[in-house]
Amino acid sequence: MAEDDVVFVGNKPVMNYVLAVVTQFNSGAGEVKIMARGRAISRAVDVAEVSRSRFLGDVNVKDIQISTETMNTDRGETNVSAIEITLSK
Repeated sequence: MAEDDVVFVGNKPVMNYVLAVVTQFNSGAGEVKIMARGRAISRAVDVAEVSRSRFLGDVNVKDIQISTETMNTDRGETNVSAIEITLSK
């Protein structure tokens, strides 16, 4: 899987990320990973479901990985949840 086949979800509207996923599949990608951390996890799930149900009927959820990452902040170490959703044709 190329590094280009990863969509990092942040604070932008859902449709911006859906467009990125659809563009990746239309350019020939067989798999696309949707990755998010913290509060953006729910937006990443929305991106996967909107992409799959409205725009890409032949795409399925291949894998879902969840994890916890430790980040250093000015208040010390804190744990942040992360998700990685793999869509494939």
